[in-house]
Amino acid sequence: MKIEQIHHVAYRCKDAKETVEWYKKNLNMDYTLAFAENHVPSTHEPDPYMHIFLDAGNGNVLAFFELPTKPEMGRDENTPIWVQHLALKVKDRDMLLAYKDHLEANGVEVLGVTDHSVFHSIYFFDPNGHRIELAYDDPESAAMAEKAAQVKELMLEEWSQTKRAPEHARWLHEKELTGA
Repeated sequence: MKIEQIHHVAYRCKDAKETVEWYKKNLNMDYTLAFAENHVPSTHEPDPYMHIFLDAGNGNVLAFFELPTKPEMGRDENTPIWVQHLALKVKDRDMLLAYKDHLEANGVEVLGVTDHSVFHSIYFFDPNGHRIELAYDDPESAAMAEKAAQVKELMLEEWSQTKRAPEHARWLHEKELTGA
């Protein structure tokens, strides 16, 4: 048995129409499908919802649920806001910078470009408070990823025993964190 790919990823949204319009305007995603029912198909419980689907490229689908009868959406207050995010891939640095300019021109606050060595990213929030990352792979990413993969087991084992950051792949963020 082997998973083929992610079918779709679903998040909650505050307003389905606003979410569709924001993703179309800011990330050029196509709105592809909507479901709406007064009962949840999997549980059969009465709970009206709107379920929208957006094309995130290459067969990847980003979906949202608007749930008008539920309390206002919040976030996990015990998890730092930078942790839970959706990372979307763009072609290269030029495309990343074009998106950065486009987002900022639309009034979206953008953090970065952040250097992760293997890839480079910008970060921002959608109108629902979900953190989004746009990233492109560094031209040398294959060699760097291979080097980092060689120590992944050592790192996981050391982390599981100490809960302190192993330094086997410290080089990945050294430039970003030291400014070197």
